[in-house]
Amino acid sequence: MARRGTDDQLREIPIFAELSKKELKQLSRLMTEIQVREGRVLTREGEVGREFMIIIDGTAVVRRGGRKIADLGPGDFLGELAVLSGAPRTADVIATSDMTLETLNRREFMSLLDESTTIAKKVLIGAVKRLHALDGSKTA
Repeated sequence: MARRGTDDQLREIPIFAELSKKELKQLSRLMTEIQVREGRVLTREGEVGREFMIIIDGTAVVRRGGRKIADLGPGDFLGELAVLSGAPRTADVIATSDMTLETLNRREFMSLLDESTTIAKKVLIGAVKRLHALDGSKTA
Protein backbone atom coordinates (compact mmCIF):
# COMPACT_ATOMS: atom_id res chain seq x y z
CA MET A 1 0.00 0.00 0.00
CA ALA A 2 1.41 3.40 -0.97
CA ARG A 3 2.10 5.80 1.85
CA ARG A 4 0.39 9.19 1.68
CA GLY A 5 2.71 12.16 1.42
CA THR A 6 3.71 14.17 4.45
CA ASP A 7 1.99 17.24 2.94
CA ASP A 8 -1.36 15.38 2.90
CA GLN A 9 -0.85 14.20 6.48
CA LEU A 10 -0.03 17.73 7.62
CA ARG A 11 -3.22 19.06 6.00
CA GLU A 12 -5.28 16.71 8.21
CA ILE A 13 -3.77 18.18 11.39
CA PRO A 14 -6.07 20.92 12.69
CA ILE A 15 -3.42 23.59 13.31
CA PHE A 16 -2.13 23.19 9.73
CA ALA A 17 -5.51 22.82 7.96
CA GLU A 18 -5.57 26.44 6.75
CA LEU A 19 -2.20 26.23 4.94
CA SER A 20 -1.96 26.22 1.13
CA LYS A 21 -0.17 23.43 -0.76
CA LYS A 22 2.89 25.65 -1.13
CA GLU A 23 2.92 26.46 2.59
CA LEU A 24 2.51 22.76 3.49
CA LYS A 25 5.54 21.99 1.30
CA GLN A 26 7.57 24.61 3.19
CA LEU A 27 6.52 23.01 6.46
CA SER A 28 7.13 19.42 5.32
CA ARG A 29 10.70 20.34 4.32
CA LEU A 30 11.38 20.97 8.01
CA MET A 31 10.20 17.47 8.97
CA THR A 32 12.79 14.82 9.82
CA GLU A 33 12.14 11.09 9.63
CA ILE A 34 13.39 9.14 12.63
CA GLN A 35 13.30 5.50 13.71
CA VAL A 36 12.53 4.58 17.32
CA ARG A 37 12.61 1.28 19.13
CA GLU A 38 9.79 -0.37 21.02
CA GLY A 39 9.71 0.90 24.61
CA ARG A 40 11.07 4.37 23.87
CA VAL A 41 9.32 7.19 25.70
CA LEU A 42 8.30 9.73 23.06
CA THR A 43 6.81 12.25 25.51
CA ARG A 44 6.84 12.43 29.27
CA GLU A 45 3.89 13.96 31.14
CA GLY A 46 4.84 17.33 32.66
CA GLU A 47 7.99 17.86 30.59
CA VAL A 48 8.23 20.79 28.18
CA GLY A 49 7.27 19.84 24.62
CA ARG A 50 9.78 20.72 21.92
CA GLU A 51 8.61 18.72 18.93
CA PHE A 52 5.61 17.55 16.97
CA MET A 53 5.39 13.99 15.62
CA ILE A 54 3.41 12.13 12.96
CA ILE A 55 3.39 8.34 13.19
CA ILE A 56 4.30 6.85 9.81
CA ASP A 57 4.64 3.26 10.96
CA GLY A 58 4.27 1.49 14.30
CA THR A 59 2.19 1.93 17.42
CA ALA A 60 2.29 3.75 20.76
CA VAL A 61 0.27 3.95 23.95
CA VAL A 62 -0.81 7.19 25.63
CA ARG A 63 -0.90 7.26 29.45
CA ARG A 64 -2.02 10.09 31.70
CA GLY A 65 -1.42 9.76 35.42
CA GLY A 66 -0.29 6.18 34.75
CA ARG A 67 -3.67 5.23 33.18
CA LYS A 68 -3.94 4.18 29.55
CA ILE A 69 -6.11 6.66 27.66
CA ALA A 70 -5.42 5.83 24.00
CA ASP A 71 -3.54 3.78 21.44
CA LEU A 72 -1.88 5.52 18.47
CA GLY A 73 -0.91 4.20 15.06
CA PRO A 74 0.00 5.27 11.52
CA GLY A 75 -1.45 8.67 10.62
CA ASP A 76 -1.89 9.72 14.25
CA PHE A 77 0.01 12.75 15.51
CA LEU A 78 1.05 14.25 18.82
CA GLY A 79 2.58 17.42 20.18
CA GLU A 80 1.01 19.87 17.72
CA LEU A 81 0.20 22.41 20.43
CA ALA A 82 3.53 21.90 22.20
CA VAL A 83 5.44 22.84 19.05
CA LEU A 84 3.64 26.19 19.15
CA SER A 85 3.72 26.92 22.85
CA GLY A 86 6.46 24.82 24.39
CA ALA A 87 3.84 23.91 27.03
CA PRO A 88 4.31 20.88 29.28
CA ARG A 89 3.24 17.53 27.84
CA THR A 90 -0.15 16.33 29.04
CA ALA A 91 0.64 12.61 28.85
CA ASP A 92 3.31 9.96 28.47
CA VAL A 93 3.51 8.41 25.01
CA ILE A 94 5.49 5.17 24.75
CA ALA A 95 6.32 3.19 21.61
CA THR A 96 4.68 -0.24 21.74
CA SER A 97 6.53 -1.36 18.59
CA ASP A 98 9.44 -0.15 16.52
CA MET A 99 8.28 3.06 14.86
CA THR A 100 8.97 5.47 12.01
CA LEU A 101 8.08 9.08 12.86
CA GLU A 102 8.17 12.39 11.02
CA THR A 103 9.22 15.04 13.54
CA LEU A 104 9.18 18.82 13.54
CA ASN A 105 11.52 20.69 15.86
CA ARG A 106 10.00 23.70 17.66
CA ARG A 107 12.99 25.99 16.92
CA GLU A 108 12.83 25.34 13.15
CA PHE A 109 9.06 25.71 13.13
CA MET A 110 9.22 29.03 14.97
CA SER A 111 11.80 30.33 12.47
CA LEU A 112 9.36 29.48 9.64
CA LEU A 113 6.62 31.43 11.45
CA ASP A 114 9.00 34.38 11.89
CA GLU A 115 9.77 34.35 8.15
CA SER A 116 6.14 34.15 7.03
CA THR A 117 3.43 36.15 8.78
CA THR A 118 0.89 34.53 6.44
CA ILE A 119 1.79 31.05 7.66
CA ALA A 120 1.94 32.29 11.27
CA LYS A 121 -1.56 33.76 11.00
CA LYS A 122 -3.02 30.59 9.48
CA VAL A 123 -1.38 28.37 12.11
CA LEU A 124 -2.68 30.65 14.88
CA ILE A 125 -6.22 30.38 13.49
CA GLY A 126 -5.84 26.60 13.29
CA ALA A 127 -4.54 26.44 16.87
CA VAL A 128 -7.46 28.48 18.19
CA LYS A 129 -9.93 26.22 16.37
CA ARG A 130 -8.15 23.16 17.80
CA LEU A 131 -8.31 24.56 21.34
CA HIS A 132 -12.02 25.31 20.96
CA ALA A 133 -12.59 21.76 19.73
CA LEU A 134 -10.65 20.30 22.67
CA ASP A 135 -12.45 22.52 25.16
CA GLY A 136 -15.92 22.32 23.59
CA SER A 137 -17.70 22.35 26.95
CA LYS A 138 -16.77 25.97 27.64
CA THR A 139 -18.05 29.00 25.79
CA ALA A 140 -16.81 32.56 25.73
